Amino acid sequence: MAKVIHVLLTVLLFALLSAAPCFAADLINVNTATVEELTALPGIGPATAAKIVEYREAHPFATVDEVLEVKGIGPAKFEAIKERITVGEAPVKKE
Repeated sequence: MAKVIHVLLTVLLFALLSAAPCFAADLINVNTATVEELTALPGIGPATAAKIVEYREAHPFATVDEVLEVKGIGPAKFEAIKERITVGEAPVKKE
């Protein structure tokens, strides 16, 4: 009986881990996200989120790597968020 429970738990764990990428598929577009949405990223608080919004108003992000140009985002913080962000289509800059 214990072996059956062990097998069932292993299968359940495998199924849950296999589904994890589906839950992580919701990327945050740094060109359109609100400050509140950006704070959902690891290590991004309201101040850094506001800097991202301020930066993109002058320089919409063309690539994810450009987030490194925002003051307060260094290599370590970028590593923590790079898989969770996208730039999508950059908004047209209003003149």
